[in-house]
Amino acid sequence: MHRPGWRPLALLLGGSGVLHLVRPQIYEPLVPRRLGDARAWVYGSGVAEIACAAGLSVARSRRPAAMASALLLVVVFPGNIQQAMTAIRSQRASTGYRAGTLARLPVQAPLVAWALRVAREAGSS
Repeated sequence: MHRPGWRPLALLLGGSGVLHLVRPQIYEPLVPRRLGDARAWVYGSGVAEIACAAGLSVARSRRPAAMASALLLVVVFPGNIQQAMTAIRSQRASTGYRAGTLARLPVQAPLVAWALRVAREAGSS
């Protein structure tokens, strides 16, 4: 079975990064209040995702970009937890939205593993 390589990872990160910049209000609830200005964090993470995607696209920078991607995916995980907790507590959130935020949590580990695998493969070529 063929495992996805750097291209779909770059596409995923780049698309997510662009969405952070174009529709920041989607991501603002993920930022814990104690971190301050949510919009700044959303823009920063969007730029970081785009930078990781760009780095993955260049062979010479693929390994460090893949490592940065794995780190970024770990760092934003608390935001995913925040989103799920907020959804569960909300009277207005639909059951589907609540389920989606919970289902998203275990997906982060395979994404981190994917980025680390891309880094290993880039280091061996």
